[in-house]
Amino acid sequence: MQAPAEPEVVEGGIPASGLVAHTLISRFADHLPYYRQEQINARSGVHTPRSTLATWAGAGGAALEPLYDAHKRFILSAGVLHADETPVPLLDPGSGKTKQAYMWAYARSRHDPLPGVIYEFCTGRGAQHPLAFLGGKGPPYAEPAWRGTLLTDQYAAYNAVLDARAFPERHAAACAAHARRKFDELSRGGPSASAVATEALQRFARIYHAEGSFTEMDAGQRREARQRLTRPLWDELQVWLRLQRGLVLDNTKTAQAIDYSLKAWPALTRHLDNGEVAIDNNLIEQQIKPWKLGAKNWLFVGSELAGQRAAVVMSLVQSAKLCRVEPWAYLRDVLARIHTHPNRNSPTNTVAGADGQTSTRCRSNSKATRHFWPSQSSVAVC
Repeated sequence: MQAPAEPEVVEGGIPASGLVAHTLISRFADHLPYYRQEQINARSGVHTPRSTLATWAGAGGAALEPLYDAHKRFILSAGVLHADETPVPLLDPGSGKTKQAYMWAYARSRHDPLPGVIYEFCTGRGAQHPLAFLGGKGPPYAEPAWRGTLLTDQYAAYNAVLDARAFPERHAAACAAHARRKFDELSRGGPSASAVATEALQRFARIYHAEGSFTEMDAGQRREARQRLTRPLWDELQVWLRLQRGLVLDNTKTAQAIDYSLKAWPALTRHLDNGEVAIDNNLIEQQIKPWKLGAKNWLFVGSELAGQRAAVVMSLVQSAKLCRVEPWAYLRDVLARIHTHPNRNSPTNTVAGADGQTSTRCRSNSKATRHFWPSQSSVAVC
């Protein structure tokens, strides 16, 4: 009697997990369009039509969806998150054109010892998207609404997400890099550059210089150092900005730059009272850059489903990089065993051929992050 074949990512197909992982990494880490992958493979005597490569990538993304769901629970278990969004071209069927969709990104704090980032593909940029992602599903599902500090760039859509009446256990943090950038734009005029902007940049430089020495501290030490060293600098900056605001005309660019900081002052200085909160949102902006680079190469997302599966793969690939795990080795290992690995969210908790192994390279005390990762290749729990 013949033993049943091990399940593969592409049922009845030729590619093993290593080739599917290679296709995904080529697309989402190296940003190679399928037609260029086809040409590269042809030089080695391997015929892989771009339609076949797209099918393999789609199957790989679908296989990784349970891991993406577990990864989302891990990200939302953090008490501090970065959030941002970026436009992604989406093919508009029948028109021969593209329309604008968005990739929303959420990452655990830059100071979190357990890094991770997750993306969600959405057709719009409205507040309903982060509300749905962070809001919790409600009964009968177990997931409550996320609570903690959300670090953003003050985009208006986040106001509903951080509404204190609806979500009293959420707190807003603002990005100091964005505040600084307003003055940087005014300092580039050569001889006509704003003197206010020049001094503001010098004040921000002193704050960032001090902040750089806190990188290796734990949250408690960082909070104490900020209270002692940088809070006085922020207090001085606030007094100075208020003084300058009284000296400049309304509706000028200088006034707008000052107002941007003063109106968001509690959020802008939130990090002073919480050592887990980063001073700026640069981490999430760095995690969005691969989408911008990718769009320059593959130009557009072919469908909403393709966008959703791209978000699945990129969430795991970028998190692997944050954890210093080689992404191709990670995906190859996961794809080889994900169909036989136990899903502990399942009521039966049984899968034929499961070995029951758990993560050994990376560990976390969070129950939300331990239940699905195959051994020696965990991403979000390192």
